[in-house]
Amino acid sequence: MSEKLEVSFNSPQCGWMSIGFDDGVTEFHTTTAHAPHESALPELMRILTELMSESAGPRERLLKWNRDPEEFDFRFVREGDKMLLQIYQYPTDDRSFAERELVFTHLDSADNVCRAFAETFDQLYADRETDEFEFNWRQPFPFAEYESFRERIQQG
Repeated sequence: MSEKLEVSFNSPQCGWMSIGFDDGVTEFHTTTAHAPHESALPELMRILTELMSESAGPRERLLKWNRDPEEFDFRFVREGDKMLLQIYQYPTDDRSFAERELVFTHLDSADNVCRAFAETFDQLYADRETDEFEFNWRQPFPFAEYESFRERIQQG
């Protein structure tokens, strides 16, 4: 049985960011690049904000991110109060399903999954000036998406 999900997005450096996922049973750590998926971080916040709301049926969202040359799919599936997070890795930007590998999976309440991301987003926000986020990530901090995400988390 997996434990509480821990998500870490470390301070960006030279357009790269170290990220990690650990649930006490499995863990996955990698680096991600600011390009070519420039909107990956704000899109991740939008996806989680959307999936926090109640819905009659299951919903699935896919986020594409990369670590040149590897590519990643972050797959989120929300059904009822549960959320499944799966991370698939592709060896190249060809994204061949035959070559993809499931490198991390975690099933928990949607609230727990989103709160795990909230902790690391809050840390990125708090450290954004000290870490020169915009300079080091080579794009602006996603303030609007972060604020929407925080509002939704606070609503419960």
